[in-house]
This record gives sequence, structure tokens and C-alpha cells, in this order.
Amino acid sequence: MRAITREFAPGFRVSSGAHLLHLFDGDIRKDLELDRHGLSEARSDLKTVALAADGQHLVIAGDSVSGGDISEQDKARLKEYRRFMSRFARVIGKMHNQVPPRIASGQRSDLFALTRLALKIRLLGKSDMREFLRIAGINIYDVLQESFDNELLKGALSLDGVLGNHLGPRSNNSVFSTLHRMSGNNTGGFALPKGGMGAVSDALAAAAQKLGVEIRTGCVVRQINMAGDRVSGVTLEGGEALSAATVISNADPKTTFLDLLGTRHIEAGFAQKIHHIRARGNAAKLHLALSDLPDFKGVAADQLGERLVIAPDMDYVERAFNHAKYGEYSPAPVAEITIPSIHDPALAPAGQHVLSAVVQYAPLELKQGWGEAKAAFTNKVMDLLGRYAPDIRQKTLKAEVLTPQDIENEFRMTGGHWHHGEMTLDHFLMLRPVPGAAQYATPVNGLFLCGAGAHPGGGVMGSAGRNAATVVLNHPAASNGPNNGGGK
Repeated sequence: MRAITREFAPGFRVSSGAHLLHLFDGDIRKDLELDRHGLSEARSDLKTVALAADGQHLVIAGDSVSGGDISEQDKARLKEYRRFMSRFARVIGKMHNQVPPRIASGQRSDLFALTRLALKIRLLGKSDMREFLRIAGINIYDVLQESFDNELLKGALSLDGVLGNHLGPRSNNSVFSTLHRMSGNNTGGFALPKGGMGAVSDALAAAAQKLGVEIRTGCVVRQINMAGDRVSGVTLEGGEALSAATVISNADPKTTFLDLLGTRHIEAGFAQKIHHIRARGNAAKLHLALSDLPDFKGVAADQLGERLVIAPDMDYVERAFNHAKYGEYSPAPVAEITIPSIHDPALAPAGQHVLSAVVQYAPLELKQGWGEAKAAFTNKVMDLLGRYAPDIRQKTLKAEVLTPQDIENEFRMTGGHWHHGEMTLDHFLMLRPVPGAAQYATPVNGLFLCGAGAHPGGGVMGSAGRNAATVVLNHPAASNGPNNGGGK
């Protein structure tokens, strides 16, 4: 899940993948007693500061907005926008911890689940239900254009519909992607875990070990082994074989089926579906080791620790996306920026800081390759930040950029895609990752999925893992075989 904290320069530690916690399931946190295992927030309820080149920034806090030249009408419209979008997001959120129903299975449980889903939508009320059905599959550009006048506000809100995806504001499904991003039941909003995102993984590991789980790290899996028509374990890169009647994969679906298992063990039609999963990474990650806090023009000292975004207007975001369509990085990217060391000083040496930013758009398959282009892209990103914080270059001790190619290589994620596949309606619920593997069990006996490529999708959530565990514990294929009871 890329919830990792690592040192990228002497004394400077950063969340090298995801850098904000906002979708993690509160019930999982409570059930596993993760707070007792060290999980805490350095800061929760981060506001969003929409940066303006002239320093007239907007500050968005939930359903309120202030600053700049925001009108009273747009302030009122934001409350209404948050109200109806939150209602729609809750419909999606209530499905996070449910195994998706199968379509046309004929089983009563699936029919009941589909009926409950339809009822949840119907209970929105006639007006909101119609609006939900109208906007669910369209683009966030049109929705925001209908709702607001302020360009900076629209730009900032549109960013939530495209981050981590191969989408622009005008792309269909950008509304759905926005709703997914709003659908968690973690009421703390955007949060910075103390110790970085690796603290989330550490707390989960501690909870598992307390329950008797053996955890091995630094053991790269080379292949999933088969005995007849079912899995029999895995082989590590060093040649060590681990026997197991059950294998549960947190790797993305393409890596799991096409690389680790091999297409010879699955039907051609299923292999074709997996091959066509859209996983084109477009998000790069920037890390800066800073000698001091940069001076963002017009940003007050008490606002520097908030979530800073560069998305001046929706057309700017769309133009940035246009380059990715043709294998080019954006010369004027969009960015989501945090300076976590403001709230968590242990991440950097005394008096110094780390900056972490998600930067789009930077396609995996860059036409000229990422060799020499990486330095040029890094320079473009620093130029972008310099327009808002003119002193940032002189305060930068080290800059690190992870392109989608780096992310693919370092984290072994196909395409360098943060969500293991697009967050779109055709990769949602009983269609995620593909029909035939959407309920965590796969066509291969004893092989299950539990990662972001499964329902409910991308983000540090925990829900896919818990749902998968429920399925495994109740699935006959998890216990039938030569190695009963030894599943891993």
C-alpha cells in the first residue's frame, strides 16, 4: 500500500508513497487497537490552501472557504456542494466493507446485496437521487462549472477528481473519482500520521504480531507455485520455496496473474481481461530536504503546515493533463504539497524541514524515456514551486523525484499506478479488478486478492484486506488442498 517512511537524505525522513491519511477505515483502527500499537496523528483536519500566483490564496476547510476574492454566493454554494457530494460519497463509503455482489449469479445473497445498493440510492430522496444518477458518470469540470464562479476554488476542487489517475477535469469518471476520495469513514479529514505513513504499516504489523502472525520483510516473491489446479505456495527470489494452501496477494492484479502466476495457469479470456486493466501511472512524487521553511508568498506562518495545492483553475489542470495523453510530462504541472515536519519535527534535523508533493502529470511511458528527462522534469517542478515560494531553491539541500517508472521499479506496481488501476465506474465494485475476481477469490483455487486492485480500490484504507480476510475464512478453496491449515 506504499505506506512507507524512509530516509532520503541524512536525517531527513519522508512518506515515500502516500503522504496523507484520509480514507483509512476507523472501525479497522478501533478493532485492531492500532492506537495502542503506536498510531497517532501529528496533525488531523488539515485545511486546503489553494495557492494563487498573486498571493491571494483561498483556504478551504470542509464546507467553508475564505480568502482571495471569494464571493458570498460561492461560500454558500460550497456548503451545498459539500452537502450533496457527501451524501453521494456516503453511499459509496457504506460499500467499502462489503464483499461486492455478483451480477446474474442467481444466488439470494447477491440479489439481496444488489437490492440494498439500489435502496441506498433511492433513499437519497427523489431530488438527490436524480442528481446522483446524472453526475456519477460525467466529469467534474461540468459539475464545478455549474456550481461556482471562482476559478481558483474550482481548480482546487477539481484536483481531488484527478489525483493519482489518468484523468483530467473534463474526463468522464472524474466525478466518481472525487466521490471515492470523499468516501472514507475517517472523520479526521486529511491527516499526517506521527512518524510518517510508515507508522500506519508499523501499527498494523504490531497488531498482527500480537496475534501470532510471522512477518518477513525483504523477501521478494519470484513466482506463485501451483500443484495441479491449485496454488501450493510461493518461491522467493533467492530460491526459497514456502508451502501454503492459500496465497493472498497484495500485489496489483497484473503483477499477480501475468508475472507471478503466469498466464498458462488461467484461461485466455480471463488473462485478456487482466491485460486490459488500465494502470497508466501519471503521478510523480517530489521530496525536498530544506534548510529552513520556504516563504510561500501570502501564506501565513500558521498555514504552511496545511495541505497546499497548485491548481489555479480547471483549464490549467486540463492543459496539464493534455501532455500526458501524448507521452509528455506537463511543463506546468499541478501539485499537492505538504511540509509534515512542521507538525512532526522528528522527520528532519532540528530547525530543518522536509517537503513532500504529489506532482501531475508525468506519464510512465515518456516518449523520450525518463533517463535525461528526469532532471529536466525536476527542474520544471522546482520552477513551479519557485513561482509561489521564490526562495525554495536556495533552501533546498536535496531534491528527489520518483517518476512512475521509479515507483513501478521500487514498489513493483504495474505502470507505477498508485491505485493498481483506474478509479472509474468500469473498475468499481463487482467490476474491480475484473469480473471473475471481484470478490477477492480468483479463478485459481487457493489464490486471493487483497490489494488496491480489489474493491473498494486505491488509498490507504484497510477495507480490501479486511474484506479479503472474511472471504478467505469462509471460502472452501482456502482450506481444500494438500497443506490444510498452512495458508499464508
